[in-house]
Amino acid sequence: MSITRRDMLAGAAGAGLAGILGGAVLRARGGGTETAEMTIGDVLHDPDNPVLGNPEGALIIVEYFDYQCPYCKMGHAMLTRVVGDEGDVRLVMKDWPIFGAPSVLASQLVLGAASTGGYEQAHEALMATDAKLTEDQVRQVLGDGGIDTDAALAAYRAERGKWDGLLARNGRQAAELGLQGTPAFIIGERIYPGALDETRLRRAIAEARRAS
Repeated sequence: MSITRRDMLAGAAGAGLAGILGGAVLRARGGGTETAEMTIGDVLHDPDNPVLGNPEGALIIVEYFDYQCPYCKMGHAMLTRVVGDEGDVRLVMKDWPIFGAPSVLASQLVLGAASTGGYEQAHEALMATDAKLTEDQVRQVLGDGGIDTDAALAAYRAERGKWDGLLARNGRQAAELGLQGTPAFIIGERIYPGALDETRLRRAIAEARRAS
């Protein structure tokens, strides 16, 4: 599925992704009749989204992921290595906790850790696991990785509106983009649903650079 340069420019000016992709316009949650359009800028530049790689990178890669997703975890080390090799990639991490309560807790704790400067440490600890986790195991893995989970949960609760809003936006974006599961990537102007091996990832990056 391709988002063209023309569509990118239209999105930056305020056109909804619904118009780009042919779906229904997103409706704001809250019981009213108002509609809220989702733009390309909303997806690529949400100020609350944690970022890895180079925050000032010329190329943006977005990943929708779940801490319970085995394919997300299997590909993570390769993804971050390639991003490091490239040097100018801004890697936008979009929590999309779709695999139940442990996924939700994992996102909450890692986002809470982000409030105290520990996002990458917490994120890497969970992504280094190779199986689905219970809620107790999520806490154990983070604790073993040097994260104070009580402090992380308190920090999440202190900014619950911010973090819950982010998770809700990520979920709405995934639905509007027609994503069926994790992982899913946006690289340059193209959407890549499903896992990417290193060859496909590097090819996608090269294609995005040529198109820019």
